Amino acid sequence: MNYIGSKHKLSHWLLTNIQSVCGTDLSAKICCDLFAGTGSVGRKLKPLVKGVIANDLEYYSYVLNRNYIGNNINLDAEKYLEELNNLKPVSGFIYQTYSESGAANRLYFSAENGKKIDAIRAQIEKWYISNSINKDLYFFLLASLLESADKVANTASVYGAYLKNIKKSAQKSLVLKAADFECTNGSHTVFNEDSNALIQSIEGDILYLDPPYNARQYGANYHLLNTIAKKDTFVPRGKTGLRDYSKSAFCSKLEVEQAFDNLIASANFNTIFLSYNNEGLMPAELVKKIMQRYGKYDLVTTEYQRFKADKTESRNHKSTTTTEFLHILEK
Repeated sequence: MNYIGSKHKLSHWLLTNIQSVCGTDLSAKICCDLFAGTGSVGRKLKPLVKGVIANDLEYYSYVLNRNYIGNNINLDAEKYLEELNNLKPVSGFIYQTYSESGAANRLYFSAENGKKIDAIRAQIEKWYISNSINKDLYFFLLASLLESADKVANTASVYGAYLKNIKKSAQKSLVLKAADFECTNGSHTVFNEDSNALIQSIEGDILYLDPPYNARQYGANYHLLNTIAKKDTFVPRGKTGLRDYSKSAFCSKLEVEQAFDNLIASANFNTIFLSYNNEGLMPAELVKKIMQRYGKYDLVTTEYQRFKADKTESRNHKSTTTTEFLHILEK
């Protein structure tokens, strides 16, 4: 997924720096990815460590990580994927509320794909409720649906708004593709909790932090993925059909400093790595000041391409690259 703040392209750089501090052999380490997003860092660490703890406040993120991190045994899923791909389309909540020709006429999906999403999501839930599939297969199929639906979404990468016309990639018919995960010898757990609450009850060796950088709330930018994942009903708000969503203190200029200080103070981990770029709500000097209170501090940086959710010429930021800070604390 083309995801705000994704560390997919930086995952090798991150791993190199983690190993330079914690040693190349991480096989005895418990690592936590506390703001996991799509799980790219946790997935990089999963085959190398004793255990990964993955967490995110957003439910769609929990679904993805419950599959990629939490699933650790091979699944016989091919027949389920085939059946889901051959379902008769259904005029359900996603079609009526978020699709072309639906009652609300919001153009997040083509009419065909909206109905396909409804049919697939309903069948997955039916199988799960009737105990025809177990929890591992349930989250595998849900993750597969989220990623496959995202590929045909009629958006500029985020769901804060839809495009006025159905773009070429959104005209393609949705095909449910497997969200394949890696099986390892480790033991892994996945949570769907507020980070500052969860940190009180977990411990380990390496804590990786990748909190939101700015005022953009992920619950608003990816609300439709939460709606598909949760399969609930509600009254959508406004032109874009927003649902109620949880707000992170890390997206608030007034709250972020205290939230971050509390998080670092409470963390029962030997080494903490914080990814934070040069456009974040907290300046690098403030991050350094806070982390230095709790142990030995260091910093490494790299340049990388900016996330783009629309055409470059329409953006407020004109630079094509941004600087990623990796703040390091040995408590």
